[in-house]
Amino acid sequence: MKPNIGLSEKNLKSITGVLSSVLSDAVVLYTKTRKFHWNVSGNSFMELHKLFEKQYKILEEAIDEIAERINKLGTKTPGTMQEFLQMTSLKESPGNYPSQEEMIDELLKDHEAVIIQLRKYIKDCDEKYGDIGTSDFLTDLIKEHETIAWTLRRYLQ
Repeated sequence: MKPNIGLSEKNLKSITGVLSSVLSDAVVLYTKTRKFHWNVSGNSFMELHKLFEKQYKILEEAIDEIAERINKLGTKTPGTMQEFLQMTSLKESPGNYPSQEEMIDELLKDHEAVIIQLRKYIKDCDEKYGDIGTSDFLTDLIKEHETIAWTLRRYLQ
């Protein structure tokens, strides 16, 4: 049964498409952060190991919330790596095991790319689709990414 919440079916489809892309980016970023958590080594091993763990747990919670938001808007949530890889704007690097600094830099760039994309999506959800609920939801996500990006940036200064 489709939700009757004051949004057209066309807009709901567009919004859930946006959310599916956001979810895909979150899953790829989660997976990359987890990979770096598992493979970090060197003199700051434990500090970065714990930092990456904290960050992937934040992403894990966000993934669940994004998926549930898609369902709340009446659409099935994508749930396979193939779907996520088709919809993500982020790049994976199979077989690449960067240094600590390269890991931090790569994660920072990914979080910043997500922030830029979320800004566009927030504007679209609010102005184009008339969905202040999703706009507000995405605003909360952007705050998490900004905090993570700020933390990562501090390691590179």
